[in-house]
Amino acid sequence: MNSLINYLSCGALWLGVAAKAPDLLRHRHDPYLRAICAVLALAGLCFLLGAPPTVGAVNGLSGVSNLAAPLTYAAITGYCAASQVLVVHLRGGPRVGRTARRWKLAYTGVVLGIAVAFALGEAPAERLTDFDTYYAKTPYLAEMIVLYLVAHLTAVTVTTVSALHWARQVRGALRAGLVLLGTGALCGAGYSVAKLVAVGARWSGLDWPVLGTAVSPAAAGLGALLTVVGVLVPLVAPRVAEWRRAGREYARLEPLERALDDLLVGRALRLPRPRLASPATLLMWRRTSIHNALSHLDAYVDRDLYERTRTGALAATGDAELAGARAWAAVVTDAVRHEARRREAAGNAAGRTVGSGRVVVPEAGAGRPLGPPPAPAALARIADALASPVPAPTASAVPGGKEPVQSRTGPVPGDDTNPVASGAEPVPYERSGPA
Repeated sequence: MNSLINYLSCGALWLGVAAKAPDLLRHRHDPYLRAICAVLALAGLCFLLGAPPTVGAVNGLSGVSNLAAPLTYAAITGYCAASQVLVVHLRGGPRVGRTARRWKLAYTGVVLGIAVAFALGEAPAERLTDFDTYYAKTPYLAEMIVLYLVAHLTAVTVTTVSALHWARQVRGALRAGLVLLGTGALCGAGYSVAKLVAVGARWSGLDWPVLGTAVSPAAAGLGALLTVVGVLVPLVAPRVAEWRRAGREYARLEPLERALDDLLVGRALRLPRPRLASPATLLMWRRTSIHNALSHLDAYVDRDLYERTRTGALAATGDAELAGARAWAAVVTDAVRHEARRREAAGNAAGRTVGSGRVVVPEAGAGRPLGPPPAPAALARIADALASPVPAPTASAVPGGKEPVQSRTGPVPGDDTNPVASGAEPVPYERSGPA
């Protein structure tokens, strides 16, 4: 069971390293990012080296009995140093570099002390799970054990106090991350406290190995889980928030894309839908399809309809943005309808020859573009207007009492009244009203 806890904790921590690896490669000189990755990587290494199967493998491959013990203690000490450096960078201030160097030097001294004490002591009997309590009375090895446990307890205590104190001064994802980081460090303190109590019991003639073989690994595993989540939350939360915003915007644009669907399909203006894409990519895909359709509809835009609808909506609501969105919605609906009529007319006329054998295809409308395509925020408002349509402006709602034009005039091939069918000259397909 202890091995499973160790390997799962190692996997969780190294998964966090893998998640941050792309950012580390792009910003390899960022000390804060390097400290985060060092904390996660060294914590995972601690759990990996502390697993009984790994302990046996290290001892067997090296030929040195219990060599895995000082290696594990050195990894724990390195994790402590990385934790302190991370806290220093989280705090910030004018002396960040100097304080970080002091912590590194202090824990480098601890690592050297561990190496020297192990070299001076004697540990002939291999212990896979209870090295701390078994050699708690052995000269030099006892000092090595106490040295690494006190160093670990100091680091997690400082981390806990600093993280929870700062969490009261911030809000949002950073606060959640700091609370989780502080709680994880507090659980990590349970590891060293349980080990120190077991060692103290051994000095007193008692034998409480369960504290070192069961309680401390469980506390360390829970602390590792909370630590990795606490470190990643402030980094992942902005991306998740962006995905949520993009997802809402993507769904909000659906009425506008649906209104343009026939045009997008009929004119093959829609790009292939990306597979396994993020919400931001899907939003970009939908916006691109909409802009493609709107650009194609430039020839069918009725500017007079836009002005009349906007004037009427502005008089009714007093909101310029809402009025513009309603005007765009009316123009898009009108342009799509007339583009579809022309496309249908062109299809009916395909292959039909008149007199000299010329194919007669109706001309595109003589629309006048309204200017640059709508911005992303304007597209969303247009989609909202299409989702909750309002009646077209009446004569009384439009200054001057001018009736809005409801349709274009012009012959449609295939109609019984089509002058082309009787041999007359084709009449250009045009709008009523001024061009």
